[in-house]
Amino acid sequence: MNVRTTVVVVTWRGRAHLAACLDALAAQTRPHRTLVVDNASDDGTAEVIARHPSDPEVRRLPVNVGYAGALAGVEPETEFVAWLNDDAVPRPDWLARMENALDADPGAAAASARLISPTGEVQSVGVRLTADGHGADAVTGPVFGFCGGAALLRADALAAVGGVPADFFCYYEDTDTSWRLRLAGWSIVPVEADVTHLHGASTAPGSDRFHLWNERNRLLTLLRCAPLGVALTQLARFAALTAVLPTRRNVGPEANFRVGLRLRVLGQVAARLPRTVIARNKIDTDRATRSRVWRHQFASRAT
Repeated sequence: MNVRTTVVVVTWRGRAHLAACLDALAAQTRPHRTLVVDNASDDGTAEVIARHPSDPEVRRLPVNVGYAGALAGVEPETEFVAWLNDDAVPRPDWLARMENALDADPGAAAASARLISPTGEVQSVGVRLTADGHGADAVTGPVFGFCGGAALLRADALAAVGGVPADFFCYYEDTDTSWRLRLAGWSIVPVEADVTHLHGASTAPGSDRFHLWNERNRLLTLLRCAPLGVALTQLARFAALTAVLPTRRNVGPEANFRVGLRLRVLGQVAARLPRTVIARNKIDTDRATRSRVWRHQFASRAT
């Protein structure tokens, strides 16, 4: 049996939905290795894993290191590595379609599956960049990057660009990795390989934690990967809006408009700035390549 892929399922308090994910992996038409990384769950998740008939390999961590931290600690020892959320249920041909897509395109380092809500709406076929550098879900191709909820990567390409940014904890680990793959000359392809996804089962979108990680990691990704002018402009805009928010009225109840939360974002970005600069300098590329990758993703959507 030729096992080419390690499927990594990171879980945290996933008792309510993890079994469905493992059932779907057991039904895949393509052989693979399943590795469940349990982020110190305390809700009975360990018992769900132990009872599952597929008997997946398990790595239980002593503390919760987040999605990015858990992925960063995995050495797949296979040609491909798949990232799969614990609230995702892939169709039986998901892995076969993903592997076939990378086999058909030697220049692609990653394949992004099609995530579908339980009611049938397309959630994501990958990541697109907005004008301010946010990584947003794309519902049609082409895509800038892969969505980390259900993706397949070439393990050697991932290692060559520095692996997963472990200290992101959660969110933007896929966008940052996609940036670095693009800067290294790789492409990323969307694939019609369907996965039903609950979305936000572990971290509620719109919560304080969501906005903190989302905004902090957006800025860190830009500082690590984007043209310097783009990165500094977005950091300055974020700081300027934070400064004037107390003078504004009717800015909305969203957590990312709260001054205190935004100051926490800026504080955490500042604390990480020295190692972010080191990480930027380690990326083997030049200013022209960063600018070309940034411009190309907007031009490709316009055509």
